[in-house]
Amino acid sequence: MQETKIIGSFNAAVEGFIYVVRTERNMRIHFLIALLFILFGIYLNFSAFEIIALTITIELVLVAEMINTAMELIVDMVEEKLHPVARAIKDISAGAVLVTAISALIVGYVLFSKRIPFSMASAMSKIRNSNWHVTFISLILVLGITVIGKVVLRRGTPLRGGMPSGHAAVAFSMWTVIVFLGNNTIVVTLSFVLAFLVARHRLKAAIHTFWEVLAGSIMGILVTTLIFQLFR
Repeated sequence: MQETKIIGSFNAAVEGFIYVVRTERNMRIHFLIALLFILFGIYLNFSAFEIIALTITIELVLVAEMINTAMELIVDMVEEKLHPVARAIKDISAGAVLVTAISALIVGYVLFSKRIPFSMASAMSKIRNSNWHVTFISLILVLGITVIGKVVLRRGTPLRGGMPSGHAAVAFSMWTVIVFLGNNTIVVTLSFVLAFLVARHRLKAAIHTFWEVLAGSIMGILVTTLIFQLFR
């Protein structure tokens, strides 16, 4: 029972994030920019500390935007008319987003200015020689495309229904990574069985349709294959 409550709370949190992405244009812009800058940071071979700093900065902007949306919904629910205090609350929450965005610009400038201009050949070489870079890029793109698909089609969340199946996409993306990096046939076969079981469970539990699971599986394989073909 406790595990069910934890899973339900986690799903609710993901649905809250998707709701903000679906309904708020600024959040969609922030999400796409965040996705691009994280990938760009990996491409420029940022150190672990630089990736952490970039991730925390981006997270603050996204969280501030989510809190801003929540405050606007609360004010609109409690106060239908444009009361001066309600207006001030909305302005303050919007100001919090502005402050975090300015901080993100400063951090981004500090991190990226040191790498621009950069050697594309050198960056490509470093990525090719780092298995975790390529794997990380693949998984981020698969998750990002999954979220975008849910938002565009306005159905489901990455964890609960909709096109495409996020579980199937990630499972088969991981299997594809193992195919490219592993030389053990047994490991590759067992990882495929695990990915298949994940996809089958989503279908058997009636969380996804056959086509949603199939689309997620194919997307996970194709995106990961494309990344490995580009960087390996």
